[in-house]
Amino acid sequence: MGQGFRILPVREQDRVIYRILSKRLDTILPVAMREAGIDMWLILCQEDDPDPVFRTMLPMNTWTPILQMLVFHDRGAEGVERINLSMTNTVGLYQSPWKGTNQEEQWQMLGHLVQERKPHRIGINIGSVAWAAGGLTHNLYTQLQRALPQEYVNRLVSAEAACTRWLMTLSEEELGIYPYVVSIAHRIIAECFSRDTVMPGVTTTEDLEWAYWQRCVDLGLELAFKPFFSIIRSDEARAVHPEDDRVVRAGDVLHCDVGLRYLRLNTDHQELAYVLRNNERDAPEGLKRLLVENNRLQRVYVGEFERGRTGNEMLARMLAKAREEGIPSPKVYSHSLGLYLHQPGPLIGLPWEQESCPGRGDVRLEYNSCFTMEISVADAVPEWGGQVVRLGTEQDVAFTKAGCRPMDGVQTAFHLI
Repeated sequence: MGQGFRILPVREQDRVIYRILSKRLDTILPVAMREAGIDMWLILCQEDDPDPVFRTMLPMNTWTPILQMLVFHDRGAEGVERINLSMTNTVGLYQSPWKGTNQEEQWQMLGHLVQERKPHRIGINIGSVAWAAGGLTHNLYTQLQRALPQEYVNRLVSAEAACTRWLMTLSEEELGIYPYVVSIAHRIIAECFSRDTVMPGVTTTEDLEWAYWQRCVDLGLELAFKPFFSIIRSDEARAVHPEDDRVVRAGDVLHCDVGLRYLRLNTDHQELAYVLRNNERDAPEGLKRLLVENNRLQRVYVGEFERGRTGNEMLARMLAKAREEGIPSPKVYSHSLGLYLHQPGPLIGLPWEQESCPGRGDVRLEYNSCFTMEISVADAVPEWGGQVVRLGTEQDVAFTKAGCRPMDGVQTAFHLI
């Protein structure tokens, strides 16, 4: 589908997702539960209100009618028992002992199942830091308390640590596929930042947003989020054109913030284009120098990844190193990436917070996790009358035992239109 793009047919996508999920359940799930110190994990949700973790634990080709219950019980050397108490067909990934339709029976079976296994600590998704760890509704929490004997109600604990580990950690196959997903995203950006898409003086940033969206749809890809395109313009040009002018004009810098989803993996990119004037063959030297400084900050960023460090520790080290190296006005605001756009892994700064992010910034880094290297630098551009310009970029990176590396390179030159 799409010239030059190899997007799998939906049926093949389902097979890949099933194979990956099966491996994740066998390998990542036990680690997540044991590190969290829980020997049972209950994930409860409703048909049209899925828990964020629940959505990542089912195959693609299924339907989830009415009340959903997933039960995980760690039996030690025998592995983690996986049980589905619902009418959902989990295609062999879970045991399905309940075959009924009566919700009262469903709750009763859950109570019996818990009593039979006698867990010491029962994790439920009531986390208070990571958004994806708090999917249990008050309604279902209340019903769960009624379904369990009091001694097991007293053993209910937050499964936030398990949610975080499960979502932030990718399998070897996912890490192998991810660079190709990122390469697709890069190519769509390049298409948007070309004369095939942009006619200076006519095309607007809104046109570009719809063009990106349409290209993803035509290729059979999902959006990770609404696309954004914006203009960075000299003060001289702004004096001529209204503040709300969205028409792309010669001499403008175009900035995008876009992402797509394929095979359950999300991308998130910011790249830059320059619209050439009639007598130009390249972007102004001052802008090109800023992009070089941005690349220097990227090298600092990847060099500070070390297993066990918190997001706040990495932020402090990155900014200290960047300032030591003379990188102009560095900012880092990076988040983990993968099965969700904003994963619950370590948060490394925010655009408005460059010192410490309590909670999300205290999460520790683990191998086999991916991030958006979202950064910016600012300095005066001589060709724009000394105007201070901030250039932001965002590229996707993977952290493994081999270190932190971009998954499909980084932007080292402006797209030229």
